[in-house]
Amino acid sequence: MAGGKNFLMALLLVILVVAGFSMYQVAEWEKAILFRLGEIVRTDIKPGLHFKLPFVNNVRKFDARVLTLDVEPERFLTAEKKNVIVDSFVMWRVADAKRYYMAVLGDERHARQRLEQIIKDGMRGQFSRRTVAQVVSGDRARIMTDLTADANKQAAEIGIEVVDVRVKRVDLPAEVSNSVYRRMQAERARVAKEFRSQGAEAAEKIRADADRQRQVLLANAYRDAEKTRGEGDALAAEIYAKAYSQDKEFYSFLRSLKAYEESFSGRRDLMLLAPDSEFFDYFKDAEGRQ
Repeated sequence: MAGGKNFLMALLLVILVVAGFSMYQVAEWEKAILFRLGEIVRTDIKPGLHFKLPFVNNVRKFDARVLTLDVEPERFLTAEKKNVIVDSFVMWRVADAKRYYMAVLGDERHARQRLEQIIKDGMRGQFSRRTVAQVVSGDRARIMTDLTADANKQAAEIGIEVVDVRVKRVDLPAEVSNSVYRRMQAERARVAKEFRSQGAEAAEKIRADADRQRQVLLANAYRDAEKTRGEGDALAAEIYAKAYSQDKEFYSFLRSLKAYEESFSGRRDLMLLAPDSEFFDYFKDAEGRQ
């Protein structure tokens, strides 16, 4: 009785072990290959639970999700024979599990090395056909599109699909950067000098025009002032003439008083004239005595 129980338990254990070795599961993000004694018999295995013959069949599974490969920065020659340092990355995934296994034995590290070499070869070809200016700004989007297409053709031979190739940064070597910086600095200095000379020329023109306008304004003002002064003098002379013609004696007396006032305005004023001078006519009495 006890022996029968032990036999049943042993049989059940064997069945469980055999069942465990007979089942395998493929996840949604995996690709699998079914082997029979080392020979590939099936690659189109759908996600889910599957069965195999224990010790006859074995299964290899590969991550089929999109993976990222950071390509080591490397120097490439442009069409101008100038070096540029390019830093890039690649997004890729396993597309054909059979080819992937046969090309790199399913080794992801080996696959990354092959893919990195493909990308570098493609970049070498793309950059050799373009100038530094095109590489840095103008054609970068076109370069990445062409690189993705070219890399896909070669990567398909090892069962890989290249989803995207991106150029993160394009730098010039230090010695080239310094040379470019010096040329840019000299060019900016030349432009600044040209702007300063143009500004100085414009300033001189403005200053000369302002001086000319000043001289014109002063001349016009002097002309108008002289004209007004002349008109005033003429009007004054006319008034004096009319006044003189009305009473010559009184006018003469008034002029003499004015002359006396201006001549003897201070205590120390001194004038040497003959006593019978006409200047003192109005100092005499009616009989002509002083």
